[in-house]
Amino acid sequence: MVFAKTLYPIVYLKRGVKMASLKRKHLSEEKKDMISGYLYISPFFIIFLIVGLFPAIFSMYLAFQKWNGFSPMEFVGLSNFKVVLTDPLFWKSVYNTIIMGIFGTAPQLIVGIILASLLNQAFLRFKQFYRVTIFMPYVTSMVAVALVFSVLFSNQETSMANYIIGLFGMDPINWGTSEWGTKIAISIMVFWRWVGYNTIIYLAGLQSISNDLYEAATIDGASKFQQLRFITMPLLKPFILLTVFTSTVGALQLFSEPTVFLGNNAFTRNEAMTIVMYLYRDAFRLQSFGTASATAIILMVLIVIIATINLLLTSGTSLRERGERK
Repeated sequence: MVFAKTLYPIVYLKRGVKMASLKRKHLSEEKKDMISGYLYISPFFIIFLIVGLFPAIFSMYLAFQKWNGFSPMEFVGLSNFKVVLTDPLFWKSVYNTIIMGIFGTAPQLIVGIILASLLNQAFLRFKQFYRVTIFMPYVTSMVAVALVFSVLFSNQETSMANYIIGLFGMDPINWGTSEWGTKIAISIMVFWRWVGYNTIIYLAGLQSISNDLYEAATIDGASKFQQLRFITMPLLKPFILLTVFTSTVGALQLFSEPTVFLGNNAFTRNEAMTIVMYLYRDAFRLQSFGTASATAIILMVLIVIIATINLLLTSGTSLRERGERK
């Protein structure tokens, strides 16, 4: 009996040591999993710091400096912003960006919904072929796009675009030099390139809507227009807000299409000068990195304003829907 009493503390002590060692082993396994997880995601954060966060912070710093890339920096305060905001060419670039953004963005959203509705119909055959065909412009190389549109919208009277408008009795247009001809050609290029992307997003939204809702509405006597108004559009609204937001931000950052379409004359003519082209010209052609950085900050403010408006629209829609449910 005395031997058993003296043995119990030893047994409990061994159990405690064993439990502590198991706990430490468990914690070490958790630490290993945590460290391995951070190692897997670390490349993204390293690349983001190098090519994303650091350039953004450095650009904010440069906005208050006068620097050509070689000479020592000179602090100038808000002078760079004053130079940009008082430059008529900057406001011309803002005007061009808004006009081409409206012409290239608004039609693609409307046409995208129509194409998505057609692709979602049960009677349509070869759906996969049409989906791939509509999405192809989005993945097409900009070099190929430039070649195609330079032929379609060449300044010659025999070009495809001039031939089409000639059928309506209109005179040929110099698409590469005229004020509105350049804007229309670039807007069509933007529309052609991005309409398929928005169509696929809308198609995904339409396919997420249950057919039971349409069947119930049909039984209740709802017409196709009523189904579109009270079922399709409300449930598709989050996808519409997404495409409006991304298309608006993309329109404010328009650069590739006008640069590729105009070629060597892209930065010497003002008909299609966009905000990002103005920024690029200041930085890499005039070596004025201070004004270019100031332009980037102004562009960022415009994008934030648009994002805030979209957020307010989304919040307002959600609040109205909650009020109607109550």
